[in-house]
Amino acid sequence: MKILLISANRERDPYPVFPIGLAFLAGPLTAAGHLLNALDLCFETDPQLAVSSALTEHQPDAVVISLRNLDNVTWPGSRSYIDGVRDIVAICHPKAVTIIGGSGFSLMPVKILAAVGAHYGVAAEGEAVLPRLFECLESGGDAALIPGVVLPGREDFIPPLPVEAIGSPDRTLFDVARYYREGGMANLQTKRGCPFGCIYCTYPLLEGRCMRLRPIAEIIAEIRTLVDDYGVSYLYFVDDIFNYPTDFAEELCRAISAERLPVNWSAFINPDFITPRLLQAMQEAGCDAVEYGSDSGSPQMLKNLGKSFTVDSIRESSRLCHEMGMDFAHYILFGGPGETRETVLETFTLMDEVEPTAVITMTGIRIYPGTAMEQIALRDGIIAKGDCLLEPVFYISPAIRDGLCDLVTEQALKRRTWIVPSLEVNVSSAMLDALRMFPVKGPLWRLMKRLGRSRVRPI
Repeated sequence: MKILLISANRERDPYPVFPIGLAFLAGPLTAAGHLLNALDLCFETDPQLAVSSALTEHQPDAVVISLRNLDNVTWPGSRSYIDGVRDIVAICHPKAVTIIGGSGFSLMPVKILAAVGAHYGVAAEGEAVLPRLFECLESGGDAALIPGVVLPGREDFIPPLPVEAIGSPDRTLFDVARYYREGGMANLQTKRGCPFGCIYCTYPLLEGRCMRLRPIAEIIAEIRTLVDDYGVSYLYFVDDIFNYPTDFAEELCRAISAERLPVNWSAFINPDFITPRLLQAMQEAGCDAVEYGSDSGSPQMLKNLGKSFTVDSIRESSRLCHEMGMDFAHYILFGGPGETRETVLETFTLMDEVEPTAVITMTGIRIYPGTAMEQIALRDGIIAKGDCLLEPVFYISPAIRDGLCDLVTEQALKRRTWIVPSLEVNVSSAMLDALRMFPVKGPLWRLMKRLGRSRVRPI
């Protein structure tokens, strides 16, 4: 079959994200004998015209639309992407079989399929499911018998099965050079699955709780391809947690060092699983910045959010970074269950103590079905049973809701290293666009070291 892959993501803040999910699908679909073309809407000024033109040019039998996110996960100022996807489906629907998937779709597959009107949906990982679905379509079989396939008008479907062996992404259909030029890094995934219990997190829902590791030799080969074929010199590991399992992370770092791969990189890590030995191995392999998913500096809030670590872990991991000269950021989520003015100030105080390169802050926590946060929101009356969470709904602790934005803005403005995207403290879309005009490699938050005092709405 002739298949058109469409990446529906058009979000570019803080930087454009390469559609790695579709790249993982390309290999299995090509191996199954299908002819592939791709349309990436991230850089299109008129997405509807681009879709129409691609349909005319390629004449596909089927269109696979990848929905990476439902919205920008930002409060206040949230914006949904569902209408845009519905428009894409409407253009494709009369001309080809339309199939929607991706991580965003997989969060609410039945509701999203009904909302956008595609012929089929694929929940969770599609590498094994899509070739089976296309075989079924060609033979006239019953697609409802395939695990993970969602059909219009049906409230249930056979649960998806996890991919046993994660392959390597095929990036040849996409403009790797432009993503690298405008985003400053290339993304790479080494594992899937998350065994941890953060109350808001969707990773266990999307990838399962059992961790599946890619062969290190394949990861090294992928890095080599990015370096040799695309001129990439900076990577970002998109794993939920890079440093767990620690032995796998260390083995990968040793392999990167042994291959003398000319790259620098950064990753998202857990404060509980970082040791001097691992951090040294990471540095020797080219790591020059790490991001901690700390969420809070309040012991009670860490417990309420289901975090696996303590305030002491945040202190110790920060100390290690200072000691070894590693740039690091802490990501903070304000407004969760039990948040008060006092717990917010505890977080500011702890960040003052550990002195990260930057603190990246979000206010409010997006509520997704199937998470513990959904049940807490029901309990606390934030949502009601039967509410549709397709449009963004956020949990903000009733004790702090009315004053949260003012308090965070007031405190962040006193500190030059704090970034609050939702409140435009030290960052704005215009500022990010301006920064991308320079050849900046790696996370933009590292530039905080060069900035002066904090400012709101800087441009």
